[in-house]
Amino acid sequence: MFTGIIEAIGTIRALTPKGGDVRVLVETGKLDLSDVKLGDSIAVNGVCLTAVELPGNGFWADVSRETLTRTAFHQLKAGSQVNLEKALTPTSRLGGHLVSGHVDGVGEIVSREDNARAVQFRVRAPAELAKYIALKGSITVDGTSLTVNAVNGAEFELTIVPHTLAETIMVDYRPGRQVNLEVDLLARYLERLLLGDKAAEPTSGGITEQFLAENGFMKY
Repeated sequence: MFTGIIEAIGTIRALTPKGGDVRVLVETGKLDLSDVKLGDSIAVNGVCLTAVELPGNGFWADVSRETLTRTAFHQLKAGSQVNLEKALTPTSRLGGHLVSGHVDGVGEIVSREDNARAVQFRVRAPAELAKYIALKGSITVDGTSLTVNAVNGAEFELTIVPHTLAETIMVDYRPGRQVNLEVDLLARYLERLLLGDKAAEPTSGGITEQFLAENGFMKY
C-alpha cells in the first residue's frame, strides 16, 4: 500500500528480457534504501514492484507480462525517468490517499496549459474507468496522488502546482503521452458492495442503470 506522495525521481538503467517477461534495474536517486530489504515493494510510476536484488544505488525487479500489457510500462526504456515511492509503514503519514499500486488502466495526456504558476493538464481515461472519476475526488497518475478539478465524460483536468512539477516526472508530460491511472479504492469497493448478493453471480458487465433502478437506487 502507498500514499501517492512521490519520494524521488528514479531512472531506468536496464530492461532485460527474461523468460517471456522483463527484469528492470531502477536507479533510485535520492530515495533512501537503508530500510529496504529483498522482497519489499516499491512503486514505479504507480506500479507496485518487488525488489529482487539490491545493488546499492537502486534495485532490480521483475515485470510480468500482465504488467507490461496493462500499464504504460512498455513505453519505458533505458534512461527513462520514473516516479518512486516506498510502501507505507505503520508510522507513515497519509499525505495523499490510499493507493494499491495496481494500475486500473492507461490514460493519455490530451492537453497542457499554463495556469498562473501552475500547469493545467487534461487527461483522457479509458471509457470503463470514467464512472470512478469524480469532481474533487482522488486519482493516481503515474503513482502521484492528485485531485480531479473538472470532469467531462472520460476526460478530467488536473492543476499541478510548481512543487509537484519539480518533484515528479509530470514536468515532462506532453500531449500524447501515456500514463498509468489508478482510481480511488473506495469507488471500486463501493461498486462491488452495491451488487450485494449478486456479487456471487457470474459477471454481466457490472452495475447498470437497470440494476440501480431495480434495487431502489433510482426513481423514474
